[in-house]
Amino acid sequence: MKITIKKSILALSLLTTGLLIPQQLSAHCQIPCGIYDDNARVKSMLEDVSTVAKSVKLINELSAKTDAQSRNQVVRWVMNKEKHAQSIITTISDYFLTQRVKPSAKDYAERLVKHHTVIVAAMKAKQHADDKSVEALHKAVDALEAYYPAPKAAH
Repeated sequence: MKITIKKSILALSLLTTGLLIPQQLSAHCQIPCGIYDDNARVKSMLEDVSTVAKSVKLINELSAKTDAQSRNQVVRWVMNKEKHAQSIITTISDYFLTQRVKPSAKDYAERLVKHHTVIVAAMKAKQHADDKSVEALHKAVDALEAYYPAPKAAH
């Protein structure tokens, strides 16, 4: 009887602490794995910016059309724009702000402002379908490249 009660208490405690509940891990890398390619993440965000730009262009082109196919495509491009802008926000918050922007850095405040600027620009790109928002997002992401240069090629 004592063993059954102890097992039940152990199982209950594991459930309440979340150890037996499946959890999804998505951000790379919140453990010190040592595998980082910051420049690749910046390049990836620039690809997302290009996708947002193309989405905005096609949203504007298709918006005047009233046929069902065009309306369907507008919805798809809006969803695409949202997805890629959100990807930028996620990369900044889950990767750069949690791991790469360190309070101990001499230029911490400047870095924090520049990373936050990317998040705000991506949010505005989600809210609007205009070139001005896309340009602001591109400029904000470009400003991060100086912090995360491409690795020098080995000879």
